[in-house]
Amino acid sequence: MQEQMKVIKEKMGKSIDVLKDEFSSIRAGRANPAVLDKIAVDYYGVPTPIQQMAAVSVSEARVLVIQPWDASTLKAIEKAIYASDIGINPTNDGRIIRLAFPPLTEERRREIAKDIAKLSENTKVAIRSIRRDGLEKFKAMKKASEITEDDLKNCEKQVQDITDQFCKNVDELSKAKEKEILEL
Repeated sequence: MQEQMKVIKEKMGKSIDVLKDEFSSIRAGRANPAVLDKIAVDYYGVPTPIQQMAAVSVSEARVLVIQPWDASTLKAIEKAIYASDIGINPTNDGRIIRLAFPPLTEERRREIAKDIAKLSENTKVAIRSIRRDGLEKFKAMKKASEITEDDLKNCEKQVQDITDQFCKNVDELSKAKEKEILEL
């Protein structure tokens, strides 16, 4: 039983980690190297993350600098950024690429806030799905007479408490990210 609870917590924790990862890649009007995490550059036929091909740094609050270790990859990196959907045009000076993040408009902030709410709700759905799967396993154990009716009730309460805790965590993360976006 405790092993099953541990599995449920781990799966819900992974859902939270995915949400944090998604939030880190949301462009908030400030230069953030995490926006490049999902961009892969075609490097000799192999999709390679930019962070493995170049030094990525924040030179100013709204400027990201990408300095490739191999100057011949400059064009490929620039092409990959253009092809991505981050909405920022790179400027290439022959040695480095600069990404200047424009300040967010009020309308764009509201769109991002809606996206944050959508990602949060999707994470809660995933957490509830994990809860449902866990409860089904406990009911199967009861049916197979591996646990008693009282054990089943205790397990259902524990799983619900864990679910509530993780959903609350999602709400807190969501509020913090929305506040960050709306109060820039």
